[in-house]
Amino acid sequence: MAALAELFPSGDYRFHLTLRRGEPAEFFRPADASGKILAERARWLAEAPVRYAALTPEGEPLLAEFGELCTTWGLSAPADVIALGATLEPDVLLLSPDATGAFRLRGGALCFPTGWALEEKLGRTMDFIHGVVPGLNAALASPIHQFLSRLKPGVAFYRDNWGIAATDELNLHPARALPPPVLPVRLDRLWLRVEHQSLLALPRTGGVVFGLRIALHRLDQVKADAGIARSLAQALDSMPADLAAYKRLDVIRADLIKTLQA
Repeated sequence: MAALAELFPSGDYRFHLTLRRGEPAEFFRPADASGKILAERARWLAEAPVRYAALTPEGEPLLAEFGELCTTWGLSAPADVIALGATLEPDVLLLSPDATGAFRLRGGALCFPTGWALEEKLGRTMDFIHGVVPGLNAALASPIHQFLSRLKPGVAFYRDNWGIAATDELNLHPARALPPPVLPVRLDRLWLRVEHQSLLALPRTGGVVFGLRIALHRLDQVKADAGIARSLAQALDSMPADLAAYKRLDVIRADLIKTLQA
């Protein structure tokens, strides 16, 4: 549980752009010996390819350059955006700046989204994509833009995001209409959903690769660590009401805090 403790900085809830250096190849190489992740990715791509993989013309050189990097890591270079989703375990999004310098989503493969749709965000700026999250742009829009603009090739930067889900499903695409957490609170039926993120610069095209891996931790097991349970309860208690509603936690928040503190 030591790694989970880093999700909850001391003090009240706040948006933070906490980054740590990492090795790009380490993030994208296979980690699931069972093959279940790739099998599920193949399932969603076969069922609705347009929903889970898309690429604009501006994204084609980004995908090609990322494929070259994959070969240097001992991975197969994806021939197209469907192969991108089917051959790598992480979700992969491709960004590049427009004529004004604003980074736009040029495409990628997103089989395990956390409540958002790739097809609705394709071609949009980061400010637009983050605009639905209450308070995020006000807190981090400028730092995110500065970071992406200054990102240097050769090293990945890792960060994490979290939420609470009422399912251990990896794919939370809004079209699936999976239910939010409801009362009564049962910790064995709720999961801490952690989104492990990796950001990597593409030297030739000036693009950025955004990788995402999902990890799920059942809340009764999280509560077994008193320190983490206490930090999670404080984060939930101090989270702005509009953000809690966006994260679909408003109905259970008070009872969940009491349960974690018990």
